[in-house]
Amino acid sequence: MRNLFSPKNIRNLVIVTVVIGLIVIALSGYLTPAFSFIFSPTISTQSWLSQRYIAFREFFTSPRDMATLRAQNQALEQEVAQLQSEIVALQENLSQAEILYTLLDFARTHPEHEYIAATVIGREISPYLQYVIIDKGSNHGIRYGMPVVTQEGLVGRIDAVIANASRVKLITDASMAVNVRLKAADVEAQIHGSITSEITLDLIPQDVEVQLGEVLLTSGLGGTYPPNIFVGQVLSMQSKQNTLFQTGSVQPVVDFHGLSAVLVISNFNVVDITPLEP
Repeated sequence: MRNLFSPKNIRNLVIVTVVIGLIVIALSGYLTPAFSFIFSPTISTQSWLSQRYIAFREFFTSPRDMATLRAQNQALEQEVAQLQSEIVALQENLSQAEILYTLLDFARTHPEHEYIAATVIGREISPYLQYVIIDKGSNHGIRYGMPVVTQEGLVGRIDAVIANASRVKLITDASMAVNVRLKAADVEAQIHGSITSEITLDLIPQDVEVQLGEVLLTSGLGGTYPPNIFVGQVLSMQSKQNTLFQTGSVQPVVDFHGLSAVLVISNFNVVDITPLEP
């Protein structure tokens, strides 16, 4: 009994009691502020060191990351440019296919003629020479003087031929004259090109009433073009006193600046009647 209350046992009992008390207090949350106060400097130091380490690592790795990003961005830009080029090429091919399909459809609906399809590979539309170059020549059956059309109407005629290409003189050229017929008025007339690319209408008698928008077709006279090919429409008319004929201006149906494909009428025999003219 005496040993139970010895100093050593009493000290151990006090220590156990204090520890148990601290555990109870800690579990109850009363020591949280104290722990925070004690360990806060350590946590702050650890956080500061972590931030410095991250900044240090980013300092040395960022240049490599930026170089990688620039390389990836350049590769993406090249890929986008390639895709855009492919899209443009596909659109051009689709547009060309649509034009050729339209020309073939026109040829099927006009079986009275035989056609040679050709692609425009060059053009010269200046105030003095107005023509286009096509990729078909004598090796393909093209001959001088053959009429040239699109699904819209009259383009011109073959003016020069080599083995694998030909020159087409447009009806807007100053040297061109085409005999036409006014569809509604049923009157024959003639159109002329000019150095300004404008087409004028001539040889219409003064007593003929011509409506604006009147359709012009080839008449077939002169032996140069087959009849009934759409040429254009009347834009304006002028009538002067003491003259035999009215004159006018014509809007052609063909967009000569946008020509990309044409049809050459290959079974039309051009007749030169110049020696028979008085």
